[in-house]
Amino acid sequence: MAYQAGWQRSQPRPVPESLEAQAYLQDYAALLEAVAFPSVVFDHRWDVVLSNTAFETLFSGVGPHPTAMPGDNFIRFVLFHPDAAMVLGEHESRWCLPMLAHFAAAMERHGQDRGLQSIRRDIAQDPIMEAAYRQGLPHWIRAVGPDAVEHDGAVRPLVHPDPRWGRTDCRIVGETPKTLQDMGYTRMTLVLREARHMTAGPRRTRNGAAELRVV
Repeated sequence: MAYQAGWQRSQPRPVPESLEAQAYLQDYAALLEAVAFPSVVFDHRWDVVLSNTAFETLFSGVGPHPTAMPGDNFIRFVLFHPDAAMVLGEHESRWCLPMLAHFAAAMERHGQDRGLQSIRRDIAQDPIMEAAYRQGLPHWIRAVGPDAVEHDGAVRPLVHPDPRWGRTDCRIVGETPKTLQDMGYTRMTLVLREARHMTAGPRRTRNGAAELRVV
């Protein structure tokens, strides 16, 4: 499809049945490509529908993974890709826990969705992540408050492969027009800030992945 303006993906993207909707997404892909910052459109299970070149550049250094590529499903990437902490600064506290909270909310709304159920099974197979999801997450939400869970407006650390950005922050901006909302899609843009110095990185396991601990 022409609106698939992105890298080669291991999984097919969800495609709307309506020709009018497909035409809208083709035009929206052109709009997305004109944005200088990483921007992505995903569905209710966080399957990526559209992404621009800036988004792909941000994650260009991550290695292959059968189920958790950032251009396939962003929840899976954040939670399961061993290279996620290379790009997402303070991976556990600033990215994993908010994403687990969004996943829990998606499960409440779409608990019968097979894609979400598959993610839930993978969480259950990791004892540390399962404990974080079932026990640590409610405690964390109570501690930080519901506003900290929301993506829109949050400022979170990134490590950009382009040295002009390097270790920096991004503000997450949700900007979803009504037509995308009606399709069940959401748009998220990562507005990059000027590079900053970070003295401490995420805690790593021996295989290079950030370690998720029970809160």
